[in-house]
Amino acid sequence: MDNIRVGVVGVGALGRHHARVYASLPGATLTGVVDTLPGRAEEIAKPLGAKAFLNHTDLLGRVDAVSIATPTTLHAEIGEQFLNEGVHVLVEKPLSHTLEDADRLIGAARRNGRVLQVGHLERFNPAVRALREIVGRPRFFEAHRMGLFSPRSLDIDVVLDLMIHDLDIICLLVPSRIASVTAVGIPILTGRIDIANTRIEFEDGCVANVTASRVSMEKIRKLRLFQKQEYISLDYTRQDVAIFSLNHRAGGSMPEIANRKLTPEKKEPLAEELQSFLNAIRNGQPVECTGEEGRTALALALKVLAQAEKAQAREFAQIDRCH
Repeated sequence: MDNIRVGVVGVGALGRHHARVYASLPGATLTGVVDTLPGRAEEIAKPLGAKAFLNHTDLLGRVDAVSIATPTTLHAEIGEQFLNEGVHVLVEKPLSHTLEDADRLIGAARRNGRVLQVGHLERFNPAVRALREIVGRPRFFEAHRMGLFSPRSLDIDVVLDLMIHDLDIICLLVPSRIASVTAVGIPILTGRIDIANTRIEFEDGCVANVTASRVSMEKIRKLRLFQKQEYISLDYTRQDVAIFSLNHRAGGSMPEIANRKLTPEKKEPLAEELQSFLNAIRNGQPVECTGEEGRTALALALKVLAQAEKAQAREFAQIDRCH
């Protein structure tokens, strides 16, 4: 397949960038974009030379592959329909809002022999790719993902919206099953949890402490970890990795702390993600973040959310008893 006809369903905050990148990639033709908000699809499509539609079914028969960047609750319904029609699908993260819907998408991709990729964007961050090359047996993670309030993705809570990025990366780096999950979270500006913290313990003894907020005063995207005689700090935004390690001296002298920085060539993660999707379709290359991997991240995020909601319910019950 030398040229792949692509479409984008949902061209809001994220989908419009999918359309922009597709239009710039060699071997891809942006055929059409879809949005239910009148005028939005036309606004995005016209400068990119694509057609605008109000209904995703208008893309059927016109595209070989689609990106789905709709509200999460619609991922399974729309994605399954495209897969059943023989169209390859990239679904923005999270894969869905329930495990049952995730299984619907995975099953449809398997039955129809089509690519299903989940848009866990940080996997394509050059710093994350560099980090994966040097992590051996991590013992502790500290992750902070904080952002200014935005009206996007309010159909889901902050765990499924933001924290799931770091949960996915941590699961990639820790080759062990999860032993326990505890969490707290509260709503601030919406009716859903807007800030949350979780502690995840793995069976191999590794511990992860992860915080996410969508109501902060500044934007922070950092992941820190410890492994034997090494401390590593990753900045997602700067796309670099700082490494601090012990250098042992001869004669039993006190070891010195050495530091170095990995600064891979900066790239746009979304362009890398969409190119990977097209390569999987065109050349049969391995899918980076399969439906099954997206389901793993979703399952952990739902565990975190359930624990946070339980903690919130206990707190409300205590307040009621006090009154």
